[in-house]
Amino acid sequence: MTFFESEIVQEEAKNLFTDYQNLMQLGGGYGKFDREGKKMFIKKMESLMERYKVFMKRFELSEDFQAKMTVEQLKTQLGQFGMTPDQMFDQMNLTLNRMKAELDQKQS
Repeated sequence: MTFFESEIVQEEAKNLFTDYQNLMQLGGGYGKFDREGKKMFIKKMESLMERYKVFMKRFELSEDFQAKMTVEQLKTQLGQFGMTPDQMFDQMNLTLNRMKAELDQKQS
């Protein structure tokens, strides 16, 4: 069985995609959220990013040719923007940390 034929991989990919789509739709109204809503949104995004990191690590550790090609394609695509996968995750975390800091400033 190849990496992509695994039910676990398929299910997690589907869940990640669905959760991401839902959060992006929800995030369109972020500016209208109250403080608690913004905190919940940030926590959900952090959780999704952690799940995505684990998912990508599975690709990296796999011996499957298609999984390795997927990792290389991601690196190539991000490289066009002068970025590595680790830098992408760092940038996402930076953005979420800024969002948290903004909430903390407004509380003061």
